[in-house]
Amino acid sequence: MEHPILFTSLLLEKAGLPVTHGFAATNFIEYFTAPYMVYTWVVMAFLFFTAKLTMSSELIPGQGQNFWEIVIGGLESFCAENMGRELTDKFFPLIMTFGLFIAVSNLVGLVPGFMSPTANLNTTLSLALIVWILHHYIGIKQHGWRYYKHFIGPMWQLSWLMLPIELISNVARIVSLSVRLFGNIFAKEMMLIILFTLAGSWFAPLPFMVLGVLVSFVQAMVFVLLTVVYFGQAKEHAH
Repeated sequence: MEHPILFTSLLLEKAGLPVTHGFAATNFIEYFTAPYMVYTWVVMAFLFFTAKLTMSSELIPGQGQNFWEIVIGGLESFCAENMGRELTDKFFPLIMTFGLFIAVSNLVGLVPGFMSPTANLNTTLSLALIVWILHHYIGIKQHGWRYYKHFIGPMWQLSWLMLPIELISNVARIVSLSVRLFGNIFAKEMMLIILFTLAGSWFAPLPFMVLGVLVSFVQAMVFVLLTVVYFGQAKEHAH
């Protein structure tokens, strides 16, 4: 299948810069001009300017600030209930940033000429590795050397069996966070490309675009939910 026509790729080609349509960079310049990297910066810029434009500096908050207070306040309460106030105070900014970045990244691919950064495994794997490393950091910080008890099960007599199972299960969390998100968004992108190519109109792919909006929000919430669960489990004592 031919690569989709992306607006930024056309602009970079006009500027004489290399564009890796296959998303496989071979040098430093191609890495930063790869579509998923370019659209990562686009999403980051969108989030930054949206926050600046909607946040009010006046004493009376506007509608935009009220919206963010509802969204952020609701998610903060959810995090505090599931992983405690201490972890929420430390890691909520990271979790909220990941949630907003993933949601907008998923949605931007619905715009013709744009692609979702999360449709590339490099992006989702990077996010997953950050969460995976941090949840082990939390466990070691909370329990010290006793953190190993999370991997040997409740009975030391069965540690020879539980240890490999727990290690495999723990490493599988990286796959759960990265490949699931990547697979769903990549499938959404390919489906829309095929429909736009075959149908040749806006209205035929419209039902799938509506479904794509739902998938985009659900996948962002699943990533946030799993992150909160992993952080909360690392804080708990081993049983």
